[in-house]
Amino acid sequence: MIHVAVGVIRKPDGRVLITRRAQDSHQGGRWEFPGGKVEPDEEVVTALARELDEELGIRPLDPRPLLRIPWRYPDKTVLLDTWEVRRFQGHPEPREQQPLRWIMPRDLPRYRFPEANGPIVTAAMLPETYLITPDMPAGPESAFLQRLAERMAEGACLVQLRLPSASAVRWRRLAGRARDLAARYGARLLVNGDIDLARQLGCGVHLRATQLETLTDRPLPVGQLVAASCHDARELRRASALGADFAVLGPVRPTASHPDSDILGERAFAELIADVPVPVYALGGLGREDVPEFRALRAQGVAAIRGLW
Repeated sequence: MIHVAVGVIRKPDGRVLITRRAQDSHQGGRWEFPGGKVEPDEEVVTALARELDEELGIRPLDPRPLLRIPWRYPDKTVLLDTWEVRRFQGHPEPREQQPLRWIMPRDLPRYRFPEANGPIVTAAMLPETYLITPDMPAGPESAFLQRLAERMAEGACLVQLRLPSASAVRWRRLAGRARDLAARYGARLLVNGDIDLARQLGCGVHLRATQLETLTDRPLPVGQLVAASCHDARELRRASALGADFAVLGPVRPTASHPDSDILGERAFAELIADVPVPVYALGGLGREDVPEFRALRAQGVAAIRGLW
């Protein structure tokens, strides 16, 4: 297995840096995130700094771990050890004459990357927070929808609609209206558990842990997000095998809604996601203030109901 250090380099405006591989190289002509091979006995962050200096003339500052992706090609096996770089010294320039572009994350699917880069592209496009709606309270639907619109207007761009007590008619009606709000505010909506409804609305689906046991294939095409609720290593493996775009793992801390649930804690959470090749959000008793702590543990960010709603 060839160990490769990879950097997802971001500007303050959110744009990410991609470069194109030489035509005569492995996966030649495709776009990639900068990086290179980790030498024997070399620390990954040292290799990342060396490669980014050689390729781009920059020095990463405080990179944080993102994903570790093992991938088998017909002719070689690689481990992409991916780090996010939000601060760096120097001005990136193509020292190896490679084409270089700064692009917004939403435009990444327009570029052809090596297959192993798929989860990195997804992680680069996903936000730090994943809002899960509370159950529908008593009262008019307009108040709930107004609250949802306010959260999206404030920047909640990844939202799961979860209304376990709603009737079938109400559920479908509210899902349609939530889909329209997401389109208005540029958010991405996932509906909880309802694959058929997600297909009809053209939105994503968030799979329950029980659904992971029965599905054998990814339920939606690429472009419609598939997420999964996980509680242990086995469920994380199932989510990855199904081709889920991301997972949610918890509960990490005690929650008011599930006070008797087994708590993972930060250490177990970090151990469970260490080699999971899909982005994972931490769930359970968390809020926006917990994002830095869990991103340092290799999480994509945090998912929450109370803490974000």
